[in-house]
This record gives sequence, C-alpha cells and structure tokens, in this order.
Amino acid sequence: MKAYDVIGLGELLIDFTENERSSQGNPMFEANPGGAPCNVLAMLANLGHQTAFVGKVGEDFFGQQLEQALRECNIAVDFLKKTKEAPTTLAFVHNRADGDRDFSFYREPGADMLLNPEDIPEEALCNTKIFHFGSLSMTHESARNATKKAVQIAREAGALITFDPNLRPPLWKSLSDAREQILYGISQCSVLKISDNEIQWLTGKEDYSEGVQWILERYPVPLILVSMGREGSRAYYKDMMVEKAAFLQENTVDTTGAGDTFMGCTLHTVLEYGLNHLDRKSLEELLEFANAAAACVTTRRGALKVMPDKNEIEKSIDAGSKLL
Repeated sequence: MKAYDVIGLGELLIDFTENERSSQGNPMFEANPGGAPCNVLAMLANLGHQTAFVGKVGEDFFGQQLEQALRECNIAVDFLKKTKEAPTTLAFVHNRADGDRDFSFYREPGADMLLNPEDIPEEALCNTKIFHFGSLSMTHESARNATKKAVQIAREAGALITFDPNLRPPLWKSLSDAREQILYGISQCSVLKISDNEIQWLTGKEDYSEGVQWILERYPVPLILVSMGREGSRAYYKDMMVEKAAFLQENTVDTTGAGDTFMGCTLHTVLEYGLNHLDRKSLEELLEFANAAAACVTTRRGALKVMPDKNEIEKSIDAGSKLL
C-alpha cells in the first residue's frame, strides 16, 4: 500500500481575482489561494484521496495564508518549504469581455522558483501512486532540476506520471524554451491533460485529433485529454476518441481552475479504475464527471478552497441530464 494517492509538485501562489469595482471605479481584487498542481490536489482531496504537495512559498503573510489553505483542504504540507530569499508568487487575473483571462505575474523571483533538488522528498515520492506536475516549475533552472529529479524518482518507484502543461507565456524567457520543457513533460507522462489552444500552439495543428496524432507519433502517451472550454472535452485512449459536451453555467463568474478541477477528476477515475483497462463507457463517465465538476467551480471565484464535492458534481450531472 502507498501512503499517498497523489503527490503534486509546482507553484503555490495567490491569485488576485478581479471582483467588482470600488465606489471610485477602481478594480478590486480578492486574494484567492491558487496554483495549478494544488488545485488538482484540492479536487482529489475533496473526493477522498490522500494527497501531498511539494513546493516553496515565502516566509510572509501570503505564505502563511497558503499553508493554512492547504491544511483546510486536507493536503499534506510536510513537504512545503519556506524561504526568506523571495516573496510568495502573486498572480493578478483579469477577466476579458470574451470570457478569457489575462494574467499578470509578480515572480522575479518568486519563492516557487527557488525550489531546488535538495528540497525533493525522495522517500515520499517512492510511496505515491501518482506524481503530478506542470510546466511552471520548469521555467527556471533550480526548480527545473528539482522537478526532473522528482519525476525520475517517482518513475523509478513505479508511480504513474501525469502532466498538464498549463502554459503561461509571460513566465518563460522564450516560447522555444517553453516548448522544450513541455515536450519533456509529455515524454515522461502516462496521462496528459492539454487545452485546445495549447495543443494548437504545440503541434501547429488546428484539428485537435491531428494534434493528438502528432504527439502520439513522438510520445506514446496512453491517455490524452483535450479540454475545449465551452465545447466540452475529449479523451484519446488506444484507438478510441470519446467526446462529451460541456455543462454550461449561466452564473459563471471565474474560469480560473476549471482545467485543474477537470484534471483532478480525471486522476480520481484513473485511481478507481486503473489506466490499463479503460473502455468507452468508463471514458464517457470520466469526461461527464470532469466536465460537470469544472462547470461547478466556474460559479465561484478562486479554485483551491472552493472545489465541489462528489454530491454537488452528481447533482450537476443529474440536472444537466434532465435538460436534454
């Protein structure tokens, strides 16, 4: 038996989410705990899984807020490091009129960038079923080396490696550097979650299936999920492509964390059924559950502390079914 179902590594930061305007007409921002890997872990913890996080925050007020948020979400903080050398990373999320988002990062440097190979908990990584990471921990050398060390340890111990690029162009020195590291992540993983715009950027293919084929010709990833926003999602597994429509919400206020919620639900299904014997029915159930959960989280600001539970997700599925 493994002590952990999933260990995630990467950025833990404050998402300042735009929230109405002051009486003077100035935008007001809510300080929400965030960071893609921890959002995934929070969703998994809500579904009853044992999770832990590997990362670094500053010895400041925001670092304290983030540690407390992880504790409240039942994510183990044993491997959360703190530093005086840099403040906790901050991100300001601006909602555009078309529903998309722009990000402004305060991270030069940010504490998460200072994770180093000595911070990696080797024993814990040998004791997890899944190791999950994204690309933001590979934007700078120290954290990049730490990430690759963790991947190697987890792989050698038999853990399933899962990856979500979560591309944020402003954080990279160049997009060619981003491409190189994202391809590394894909080369290491058995489950890949990639968004519609990411797969088009990475492969140069407008058609998602052609993009997936481009990836598979280079890296034999067993399960690839493509999230397509309002258009739903797809799963590519062996010779199957399964697609499910999105659960559209009238009261969506913030799409931050929707993809991470989707990823958490995906890993929940993989933990329940394994990766080797999925069929069309189980893939359809996976996408339906993940799409419904992602829709739920868009109805509230932030992500990490407001993940839906299984009951809410199932109610959303049931309500959606009645509308069909």
